[in-house]
Amino acid sequence: MKRRHWLVGIASLALIGCVTHPKQLAKGDVDRLADLVRKETRQGLLRLADKLYRRNPREWKKSGYASREAALEKLALGAWPRAGNLRGTERVLVALSERYSGDRVAGFIGGLMEMLDDAFDRKEEFFLTDDLDAQRLYNAARNLEIAAWKLREAKRSVQEDDLPPGSPLLFANEMGEVVNLSFEREFGKLIMSMDLLSQTVADRQNRTVAKVAQGLATAVFLPVK
Repeated sequence: MKRRHWLVGIASLALIGCVTHPKQLAKGDVDRLADLVRKETRQGLLRLADKLYRRNPREWKKSGYASREAALEKLALGAWPRAGNLRGTERVLVALSERYSGDRVAGFIGGLMEMLDDAFDRKEEFFLTDDLDAQRLYNAARNLEIAAWKLREAKRSVQEDDLPPGSPLLFANEMGEVVNLSFEREFGKLIMSMDLLSQTVADRQNRTVAKVAQGLATAVFLPVK
């Protein structure tokens, strides 16, 4: 009998250890979703950076890195070139301008990372006491859409080394004999994740998100802070 009670006690303690991690007690379902989306958006942007560096090796070389991997490691640590007092989507616009002479990939991805940092209130983990802003999350999703369009449309107007006028400032999606839409798919996953989180947060708070209708050709980045 004593042996049986001992086994039951051990099994109970094991179950408690599996399902009641102290940090999880302070989280609801929405908080766990926010954690997941926060992690996925960061990883997704780093995947985009990797793809862009592969197609545009000249960019990581501008920063003096020895390899693409070294440039990605710095991005993952939040080390990207500064542009004065510009931050977030302002940095994205500068990185996609012809006058920019620095690492466009680091500027573009770094700006998007800052934009998402602001949308998530600069937090990495979320608990019941946190109050995410559904409108900011929605706006961030729209900003990702706009950024994807601007990346696709940013072209050179003059010759740059061996690149003729009309060529992309950053090579991304590719059409023609070889079709590469992996950039669009990656952006699409990020946008869907942000939209899901925005609606979930709005439902929990019983609030309504103000939808914004813009044509991409004339769209402006929306505020996230």
